[in-house]
Amino acid sequence: MEKEFSRGRSAQDIIISLILVVFGAILVAMPTSQSVNILGFFMIFAGLILLFVLRTCYKLDGTKETFKKKEIYFAQSKRDSTAAAIASDPAAIDLADENKGNGLRVDIFYNRKSGKAYCRLFEYVPYRYEPCTPYYEYPIEKVEKLLK
Repeated sequence: MEKEFSRGRSAQDIIISLILVVFGAILVAMPTSQSVNILGFFMIFAGLILLFVLRTCYKLDGTKETFKKKEIYFAQSKRDSTAAAIASDPAAIDLADENKGNGLRVDIFYNRKSGKAYCRLFEYVPYRYEPCTPYYEYPIEKVEKLLK
């Protein structure tokens, strides 16, 4: 079964949106000047837009577990060594070569509460990144060096 991650709403996204809507409604309900009421309507509108648009977490299809994502870019010349490191020990990836090119991308999805992390290598093919490796699941301790 191929693992796929999709974007989702985190509790933080929902809380931010609701705070804006509630404070906006309070400003509109208060007997204040017209400019404060306009600010309240703007806050309500912004909160509703964020509720529909803001998606900062990733969910593994088939589960309710949420993950954060980190991307690391490397030069194309490091493809073989990076792929081998992801397959065996992601902590062995040489971060000194990070951001010296953008031919490769390493995606790391992690959840500190559950202690799980998933790593995958992508290669840049004109106009998009294509996967080079499957997702590898590791305990969070093995990828901690890459998350800093």
